[in-house]
Amino acid sequence: MLEVRDLTKRFRSATVVDRVSFTLRPGEITGYLGPNGSGKSTTVKMIVGLLHPSEGRVLFEGRDVREDPAAFKSRLGYVPEEPNLYSYLTGLEYLQLAGRLRGMEAAEVDRKANQLLESLALAEARWAPIASYSKGMRQRVLIAAALLHDPDLLIFDEAQSGLDIANTVLFRHLLQELSGRGKTILYISHVLEMVERTCSRVVILYRGRVAADDSVAALREMTKLPNLEEIFGQLAHHDDLEARARDIARVISA
Repeated sequence: MLEVRDLTKRFRSATVVDRVSFTLRPGEITGYLGPNGSGKSTTVKMIVGLLHPSEGRVLFEGRDVREDPAAFKSRLGYVPEEPNLYSYLTGLEYLQLAGRLRGMEAAEVDRKANQLLESLALAEARWAPIASYSKGMRQRVLIAAALLHDPDLLIFDEAQSGLDIANTVLFRHLLQELSGRGKTILYISHVLEMVERTCSRVVILYRGRVAADDSVAALREMTKLPNLEEIFGQLAHHDDLEARARDIARVISA
């Protein structure tokens, strides 16, 4: 459904994303992994139209998303890494605004917004200003806003950040339920256990380039490593992190 083709982004002389290509398919949850600074969020910002690529294209159902950005965004639900919410609005008012911007009817917005707030344990706070919300509550409002218009493509950039244990488990079940309904999902996270349990496929980025693009099972077989954490460490060329941890402990105890 969505194809990223040779996507490249340069900032002056630095190439942050370098000819990245991958395809997202309906009913599939794709994990997008990489160390900090590897270009994950820059890739996402190019996909959703917040940044213009230096080179390359993003195709949705075979059509360049830049040909009709409004039509593409009407099919997209996006939870960004950094939450940007109008803190003076209440949770319900924020969802009402999001729905109107998507062209939804007022009655439909109110119905869905209230139901989502109830399901995400935010019903009692619906009339409180977002400024009073915890980080986890704000994340749940962003998730609700991304789902409100029933998009076909969902991009979650560290969407579970700030969620407590119960809501993290809820979010994992939600991802699986959405993929079962044919949604196309790109999931960016540093929580490798969550990615391994949730994603049918992973794309691993290292220094702006794709280091791997396959199912977790296939990567295990290829690398002969038992889990995604060790696979990620090898493909991202991490040095001995246990040894570095021991060095840090020695420094503070010396």
